[in-house]
Amino acid sequence: MTLVAGIDIAKEFHWAAIVVAETGRELVSRRVDNAPDAIGEFIAELAQAAAEHGPATVGIDVLGGIAGLVTAMLLDTEHRLVHVPGLTVNRSRHGTRGGEHKSDPRDARVIADQLRLREDWRPVTGDDELTLDLRLLVSRRSDLVTEQTRRINRTRDMLTGIFPGLERALDLTNLGDLRLLTRYTTPAEIRRAGRARITAYLHRNGVRSDRADRLAAAALEAAGHQRVRVPGETRTAQFVRELANDALTTRARLSAVDSEIAEVLDQHPDAALVRSLPGMGATLTAEFLAEAGDLARFAGADALAAASGLAPVLQQSGKMHYLRRATGGGKNLKRVFYHSAFCAIQADPASKAFYARKRAEGKRHQQALIALARRRVTVLYAILRTRQPYQANHTTVTPAA
Repeated sequence: MTLVAGIDIAKEFHWAAIVVAETGRELVSRRVDNAPDAIGEFIAELAQAAAEHGPATVGIDVLGGIAGLVTAMLLDTEHRLVHVPGLTVNRSRHGTRGGEHKSDPRDARVIADQLRLREDWRPVTGDDELTLDLRLLVSRRSDLVTEQTRRINRTRDMLTGIFPGLERALDLTNLGDLRLLTRYTTPAEIRRAGRARITAYLHRNGVRSDRADRLAAAALEAAGHQRVRVPGETRTAQFVRELANDALTTRARLSAVDSEIAEVLDQHPDAALVRSLPGMGATLTAEFLAEAGDLARFAGADALAAASGLAPVLQQSGKMHYLRRATGGGKNLKRVFYHSAFCAIQADPASKAFYARKRAEGKRHQQALIALARRRVTVLYAILRTRQPYQANHTTVTPAA
């Protein structure tokens, strides 16, 4: 006989259920604190059960984050570890009697029962230090970008409230425009300073001469059109200056993170191969490697496409039979391939021709881009499998020795 174990992952503690696969008899159902000692006790209990009943397969419903410790400790054992997605657990529970009632013990048992029903679950593999480093750096970069977008939007909103002319004249994604707002924010401040003083301030803060002159001229023109002082202007201007300074600090942090990502990519054995595919810049390459992890997790290019949400899904019921766009899959992987496809149609003749052919077939812009993204999954998988960089005119691929 064999064993299956389902672990419902949570922050403070997990719930584990050990079940005999052939009979469905539940041997263990208990709380496991998210601490090394408690997890170690459960692993010892699982090993003892496996010695009596046969090898065990363990399923978890969360990857990374709060599941990091238990995943690392299970990977150090001889047991097979697989991922049973949370959506699968939820739908499976709802399909049973009283399935709307959710509890940790019930979900752990559902995971175990899913392992009894089928064996083609995607395995969980341990990542090397470079991949883990990339994953952390990419996550940090994503947080910084999200914070920066929110901050810039808030700055524009507040600036529009007191000085809409200046808001229209500035692009807050540029360094010089943010530098201007850290000192000069209201129409009166700009008129008092004058063009020479504003230009000199921008020069001292690293803005190019031509850009500084254009910014000063645009700011003075906007200030000349507004002579009205808006209520609350002083306090709002103070907050705008603070937000602009915070945005400059975040830009520096982003630059530092990008440099660290570049250093890790220089050491990663797959980075140069991935970047050889047109449209895969440093950031997208880092995001792909961080999200995909070990390529051995995927049985083939179709499996990678399915994990990316780019494989067409069969919809069949009675006489109805068609393929539709997938709604599942990893959102981050899908975004990587979609964005790289968008970049590729502007720089790669082969991708541009493929996109044009799909448009000629009557597909809309987004449909053609998704088709190109799906094609690039196959190409990238072949690149990594054969260890050969992308070649636009290469039709026959020979695996590396």
